Amino acid sequence: MAKRGGIGGLGGLGKGGLQGMMKQVQKLQEDQERVMAELDEERVEGTAGGGVVTATASGNGDLVALKIDPDAVDPDDVEMLEDLVVAAVKDALAKAQAVREQKLSALMSGMPKIPGLSL
Repeated sequence: MAKRGGIGGLGGLGKGGLQGMMKQVQKLQEDQERVMAELDEERVEGTAGGGVVTATASGNGDLVALKIDPDAVDPDDVEMLEDLVVAAVKDALAKAQAVREQKLSALMSGMPKIPGLSL
């Protein structure tokens, strides 16, 4: 039977290879923290009703602001305004999710590959 090299059956990862991988993982963690901080500062807007309602979200998906044009406020049709608010918030959150996925997928593309491990 052939003997598998490396530590813990991880193929050809010798001691130096494992240390190198650990450095890559540490850098990935640092990059992830940086990206999460960037996402917290990022702002995306969602609108509804031709812009009469605007919702602003962070890249992390937190609703941070909501603006309603006073002309959109009709006491006889509060339900329409509620629908516009929901639509604007959904739009903002969808955009925030797209930004987050884009930044995190770029980050994950730099993640080190572990021989014999498939995700």
